[in-house]
Amino acid sequence: MSKKHPNILEHELVPKHEILSPEEALEVLKKLNIKPYQLPWISINDPVVKAIGAHPGDIIRIIRKSPTAGETIAYRYVAVDTVKPRKKGA
Repeated sequence: MSKKHPNILEHELVPKHEILSPEEALEVLKKLNIKPYQLPWISINDPVVKAIGAHPGDIIRIIRKSPTAGETIAYRYVAVDTVKPRKKGA
């Protein structure tokens, strides 16, 4: 019997994540006057990144609901993890 995993994107605490098109990404980078790698990074191994099918180099828009600000938008650059996890007991 296979174990069914819940859809992480439907959880009430997970904000909306969207992969930007190349055109949208260029527009955001131009507006912020930065290079993609200057955005905060999000791991390719993040469960939401996996769920939405993002790839290294993609830029993700995260839309969070806020009781005071209404909505806040953040951007993240999808990156391959460069730090190896520590071994237990090390």
